[in-house]
Amino acid sequence: MWTSLFPLALAWLSTDQALASENCENVFDKCQQGDVPWTRCYEDRIASCRLRNRRMINFIHRRVSWKQEAEESPTPQHRVQISSSALRISSGAGSEDEVLLVATVINSTYFKLSPSPRGRHFILDRPRQRTVLGGLVLAVRAGNHPVRNLSQAIKLTFKHNKQVEDGACVFWQESPLEDGTGCWSTGGCETSNTNPVLSVEERDAVNLSYITYIGSALTIFFSVISLIIYICLQRRRPEKAIGVHLQLTGALLCLHFSFLLCCFWVWWLNGKEEDWVCRGLGLFLHWSLMATFSWTALEGFHLYLLLVRVFNIYVRRYLLKLSVVGWGLPTLIAVVCGISGVYGKYRPESRDANNRNSTAEICWMSSHRLSVSYVTIVAFPCLVILCNSCMLGLVVFKLWRLRVGSRGAGGGGSKKMDREKWMKLWRDCATVLGLSFVLGLPWGLASTTYVSLVGIYVFTVLNSLQGVFMFLWSVALSCKSRSDNNSSTRDPSTQKVMTTSFNN
Repeated sequence: MWTSLFPLALAWLSTDQALASENCENVFDKCQQGDVPWTRCYEDRIASCRLRNRRMINFIHRRVSWKQEAEESPTPQHRVQISSSALRISSGAGSEDEVLLVATVINSTYFKLSPSPRGRHFILDRPRQRTVLGGLVLAVRAGNHPVRNLSQAIKLTFKHNKQVEDGACVFWQESPLEDGTGCWSTGGCETSNTNPVLSVEERDAVNLSYITYIGSALTIFFSVISLIIYICLQRRRPEKAIGVHLQLTGALLCLHFSFLLCCFWVWWLNGKEEDWVCRGLGLFLHWSLMATFSWTALEGFHLYLLLVRVFNIYVRRYLLKLSVVGWGLPTLIAVVCGISGVYGKYRPESRDANNRNSTAEICWMSSHRLSVSYVTIVAFPCLVILCNSCMLGLVVFKLWRLRVGSRGAGGGGSKKMDREKWMKLWRDCATVLGLSFVLGLPWGLASTTYVSLVGIYVFTVLNSLQGVFMFLWSVALSCKSRSDNNSSTRDPSTQKVMTTSFNN
């Protein structure tokens, strides 16, 4: 489908003081009933009307300073950026430092096409084949003087989720007959396509924030309980697997605790300049996140030794060596980053309820030092998730081989054996699901946050509640330990992935 994008040209008409008391909400309807072309009438009256309703939908009418760039969004899908030089020209030779900026969207059905003149024009005479993107036209007016020969282009952005192959930026050119018709022209317009970015509405952003805060609080609570359970298990039956789980849970506790501290401190600062406390909290958060991924990687390494190199393994001071890597490497990187001064307030761009720029701040890394963030919390986690995914696949393969072997060795088809078979299958599924959280695989769902709002919710819920799932895993280990002590028979499949016996 051929799609055209229409930015209405910046208006050039002077204001009419006699219409100064007119309500902006009534301008469009009155211009439709007049004798002159409605576009010309609308350009004239919209600059002199009064905005009585400050929350007029999809309509921006305010004065901006021509000394700096102006950026407005009448809708989340439409945005206009006007350079300071263009605003200065539109203000004319006046002494005022501000110019009036009007931005809104108009239904494309109000633009009546005239017979096509020759030249570089696109005529939408067959709506089934050619349509205006979204059926809306972005109309912009700035100042009272024409703007030509700009040194910096005016940028118009149209967000959409449709497949557009040959979209073009066009503007509305009135017919010389002055009969209210016109055509779409590409003169002076340049079109560039960028990858679509998934936008989140304010309501969803608030919901995701609540989910994150509540989930992190629950993770802290259940992580403390999990630590107590692991300590009790370690005293009752010393095993290196439990020691690795204990370290991972501690790192996860530090991660969510530091995250809530960073959010609270930025809220307490309330727009003030960052201080050494915010930089310290950013370092703590970065260190905790890297420690979590380090111990997640060591969980995968431990599982590799358990399932692949089963026999003839002797690792002296195994947990001590793992601790040097799991805690030492993140500490070294965080100290180097701290000395380099990369920590501070991070301000990702977002939109408020009025579709204007707002910032959601957190104590993290400064916005101009994000290259360090990409290396330490993007490349490294991706490598960890890839390796641990292979280890989980190996676990599934091992469980499948054990079940196939036990099925061939067993005989009969009684209901009791069928029930035991389904119970073992359920335990295998629970083991794989638990290991997926232990190995940090839910972090891999971050890739879905770029394509789907549902993916954002799933990623937020699973990762904010990771401590809860770790608690369920600790409970499963505790129940496993008690059942093994009370029974002489053991299931070899789940036993192998839950326990090990490395030497000290």
